[in-house]
Amino acid sequence: MTEVRETLPDLTAMAAYGARIAAKLKAGDVVALEGGLGAGKTTLTRAILASLGHAGEVPSPTFTIIETYSAPPLRLAVAHADFYRLEDPSELAEIGLDDYREGAVLLAEWPDHAGGFGHELGCLSITLLPLGESGEGGRIAIARAGADWVGRMP
Repeated sequence: MTEVRETLPDLTAMAAYGARIAAKLKAGDVVALEGGLGAGKTTLTRAILASLGHAGEVPSPTFTIIETYSAPPLRLAVAHADFYRLEDPSELAEIGLDDYREGAVLLAEWPDHAGGFGHELGCLSITLLPLGESGEGGRIAIARAGADWVGRMP
C-alpha cells in the first residue's frame, strides 16, 4: 500500500488538497477520513465536495449518518457518511449503505466504526493529525491508497 504524507498548514492548503483528491475521484471510490474530533475530516470533505461542483452548505451528517449529493450538478454522485454514532458495523445493512454507494463516491468519516474500507481496492484512507498541541499549526495528512489509486495519488 502506497503512503504519502503532506503538511497542510492552513485552510487554503486543505482546500487545495481536497481539490487534488476531487480531480482524481471516480465512481466507486471510497475516501476514508480518519482522525480525532476536530481533526479536519468534515473540512476536507467540504473542500472535496466544493471541487466536485457543490456550491451550497455541507452539514456534518453526524445525526443523519448519510448525506447525498447528486450528479449533476456535481461531477460525480457522492454519499457523505459520518459513522461516529454507529455501535456496530452490522448497522450498515439497516442504513442501506450499499444502495447509497451504487455509482457514487463514498466520503466516510470515522470509517473504523463501520468496519473500515481499507481492504477495498478503490479506497484512499487519509489520516489527519494536528500539528502542535492545539492544531493551530495546521494538519498532517497521511494518505494510504488501495491498488486502484496507483498513479492517482493526490
